[in-house]
Amino acid sequence: MTQALTKKVTFDEFIAWYPENSQRRYELHDGVIVEMAPPTGEHEQIVGFLVGEIVTEYKRLKLPYFIPKTAFIKPTQSEAAYSPDVLLLNNSNLVNEPLWKKESTVSQVASIPLVIEVVSTNWRDDYFTKAGKYEEVGIPEYWIVDYLGLGGRRFIGNPKQPTISIYQLIEGEYQVKQFRGSDRIQSLAFPELNLTAEQIFRAGEVA
Repeated sequence: MTQALTKKVTFDEFIAWYPENSQRRYELHDGVIVEMAPPTGEHEQIVGFLVGEIVTEYKRLKLPYFIPKTAFIKPTQSEAAYSPDVLLLNNSNLVNEPLWKKESTVSQVASIPLVIEVVSTNWRDDYFTKAGKYEEVGIPEYWIVDYLGLGGRRFIGNPKQPTISIYQLIEGEYQVKQFRGSDRIQSLAFPELNLTAEQIFRAGEVA
C-alpha cells in the first residue's frame, strides 16, 4: 500500500524536501507526498526484463534514448511528480527541459516516448491517476503491466487475469489495447518489438 503524507506542498517544496540517497521512493500527487510501497522481487524482475528488452531495441535502431535510474514526470498544470517504473527519455530534447539538469524532471512530450508502470497493490494510481495525468501531458504511449491481475474488473475484465494494457494517444485521447498470454505486444514506440505478454509475465518467475 502507498502511504500519503497529508500536508499539501508545491512541486518545488517536494523537490527540496526529497531525502537524498533514500531507500524509499516518493511521488507527489496533487500536492500530497505519497510514499510508494517497497517493490516485491517479482515486480523488480519484470521491470529489469522490460528495461533490458527496450534498451536492446533502441540500441538496435540507434535511437537517442536512455532509461534513467530515477527521474520525475511533472504535469505542467498540477503540483505533481511521478517516478515511473520504466521511463524512456529522448536525450535529444533534454536541452529544452528547464528542470532536467538540477531536478531530473521532465514535462515535455518530446522528451517522453514511453512510460511503463508495473502494477503493485496501489493499482488505482496506475489506472486512474497516472493514466489521466500522462494523457494530460500528452505522453504518446503508456503501458500498465498487471502481472497479477490486480486491477479493477472495469479495466481488465471478469474474471481478472494478468493483462498488459497499452494506452496510445490518438487525437489527444488515450485508446487502449490489451494483451494476454501469447498475444504479441503492439507498440507505437517500437513496432518491431518481438515480445509476448506471457514472456513479460514469466520474467517474474524464479528459475
